[in-house]
Amino acid sequence: MSEQTRYERFVERYASGQAPWDDPLPPPEVMALAAELAPGRALDLGCGYGRSAIYLAQHGWRADGVDFVPQAIAGAQARAAEAGVADRARFYVSSATDLSFLRGPYDLALDIGCAHSFDLDGLSAYHAELLRLLRPGALYVLFAHLRAPEAAGEDAQRWILEQTIYDLFRMGFSLERVEHGQTQVQDNPPWPSAWFWFRRSGPAVAL
Repeated sequence: MSEQTRYERFVERYASGQAPWDDPLPPPEVMALAAELAPGRALDLGCGYGRSAIYLAQHGWRADGVDFVPQAIAGAQARAAEAGVADRARFYVSSATDLSFLRGPYDLALDIGCAHSFDLDGLSAYHAELLRLLRPGALYVLFAHLRAPEAAGEDAQRWILEQTIYDLFRMGFSLERVEHGQTQVQDNPPWPSAWFWFRRSGPAVAL
């Protein structure tokens, strides 16, 4: 799927109010991070309406959220203001593959369903931005829908191979934990998914 087609599909979802990720609270995995980690700077990639960034800000973090859909960012900004954390949760319209306007270092990066839509060139640019923005020792938490290695036809272009994730983050990151599961939205058949916890390793990248 091209970047333009993906953008148009997401714009349509937000315009129609059909965003299944529009929950008031973030996933339990994010809530656990807020309970376990000392507050710092967080980056929420593909933030949607900002539920994770807002939740972290409510727990003492300074969070920046990025999404390429203007409707999502407008909604996130309004919700942050309503929650009283607009000074600690900031939101920007941009692709997660081009974050040149941001400066690190960040202590935590979250991606709940963003990177699995990128092609290999997009993933390479996304990885380079994380290398630049995360401090050594920072945590990167990724939730992704996984493509079966034997997928064919249209399914061969959908989501991401688990091995691609490992290959991509072999440089500059160490894998700490993986939790496999399944995702089901409404009446659609379930598909495989997983949470990945990576630690930023290696020297800092010059900003």
